[in-house]
This record gives sequence, structure tokens and C-alpha cells, in this order.
Amino acid sequence: MGPSRFVRGLVWVLLRVVPVPLAVCLWEVLARRAENISFPPPTQIAHSMRLMWLGGPASHLWLGPGALDNVPGSLERLLTAWVAAGVIGVLGGLALGRSRRLYGYVRPLIHFGYAIPPIMLLPFFLALFGGGTEMQLATILFGIVWPVLLNAAEGARSVDAAKLDIARVFRFSPAQRLGRVLLPSAAPKIFAGLRVSLSLALILMVVSEMKGSTSGIGFQLLDEQRNFDNPGVWGGIVLLGVLGTLLNALFGLAERRVLAWHDASGGTS
Repeated sequence: MGPSRFVRGLVWVLLRVVPVPLAVCLWEVLARRAENISFPPPTQIAHSMRLMWLGGPASHLWLGPGALDNVPGSLERLLTAWVAAGVIGVLGGLALGRSRRLYGYVRPLIHFGYAIPPIMLLPFFLALFGGGTEMQLATILFGIVWPVLLNAAEGARSVDAAKLDIARVFRFSPAQRLGRVLLPSAAPKIFAGLRVSLSLALILMVVSEMKGSTSGIGFQLLDEQRNFDNPGVWGGIVLLGVLGTLLNALFGLAERRVLAWHDASGGTS
């Protein structure tokens, strides 16, 4: 029993760990055989990343001691817009979800706003805010608030009526109904919307920084492209992949902790 369990655990670890270095090795071989400057091998990308973050000519935008100075600013804008979208989307969605008539009127407008690609509104936000942080925050916020709003509204609509009746019997205040009934019951759908919005926020952060900005990961990616530094571009892409993976992992950890009661109850709200 013991050895069999150990073997299953070892196989599980190998299946999760081995594909990454295997894919990198395959990428290295194929890139060197292709000899295409637009698709450098991972070793060349790693060398460029080492120069970007650990040393190199200080005159270059990516190189030198301040190579990672753009990352905190990008993350700050991303998280600021994401938190704002979460607050607006959750509160607005819960309010709409509890009013069937109002939700029926507003729902088509919400779907219409959700269907508009935020990137297409970049010229509008540029004209309105003139570039800079305000434009970037507006672009990210507009693009990510809709999934939170829709999921929160659907979560509020799915609240068990018996729970609301009990809250009325015990004369819960509006704040108590929100904190003890609506939010816990709608939490699974709210977290689903927040997860989608977090992924969108990373994309829109990069796109918004490519227009009307002089800092950020997106701006640096555009600068590397203009300088025909393909390994630098790929290094930035790898950085974005790492950031996305870390953000998703942290969100997943928080989601499991907050919704532990939901899993323990068998997935019922």
C-alpha cells in the first residue's frame, strides 16, 4: 500500500513538473533549427532577461539598476482598477440582482457594454484623459467591470428565498442582510467574475500602456519592438506570463480559503 501510494505521488509530481522543461527544450531545438530572428531560443531570451534585470548599459530603457522599476507601477494600476471594478461590480450587481424589474431594464445595457471591446475605446479615453495613469485606469476598469457586475447580479438572483424570509423574521438590517445572506450566497459567482476580470485586467494593462504612456511593461515591450530587440520582447512576454501565473495562483489560494465553507457544504449556497 505504501509503495503504491509513493509511486502514484511520484507520477503525479512528474506529470506536473516534467512538461515545462520538456517544452523549453523542444522550443530550444526548434528555434535553433529554424534560425528565425523573430523566434529566438530560450537560452537567448534568458540571456537578454539577465541583461535587462541584472546588468547592462545604463542608457538602455530596460537595462541597469532600474530595470524592474516599471513592474510595480504596472501592478499598481492593474490592482487599483481591479479592486475598483470589484467594489463597483459587486455592489451594483447585488443591487440589480435583488430588483427583478430594474435588472430586466438594465441587463441589455450591461450586455451591450460587455460586448464593446475596450481596446476600441482607447482613442476616446486618450481624448478624455490625455494619456497617463487616468487613461490606463479607465481602460482597464471599463473592460473588467462587466463580468463582475453580471456574475454578482446572477448570484444575487439565485439567493434562496427562504434565507431572505428568515432574515426578515429576525429583522436583519440592510447591512446584516448584505453581509450574512447576500454576499455568502452569491460568493461563488462573484469569485468567478473576479477571476475572469483579473485575467482581462492583465491584458488591458499592457495594451493601455502601449498608448499615451511613458512607463510600464506595455510601454517597454513596445520600445523593445521598435528597437528590433526580439529577445527583449520575448523576455517581456515571459515576465507577463510569470506575473499572470502568480496572480492567478494567489487568487486561487484566496478563493479556496474564502469559499472553504461552500466546498464543505457540498457546493450549495
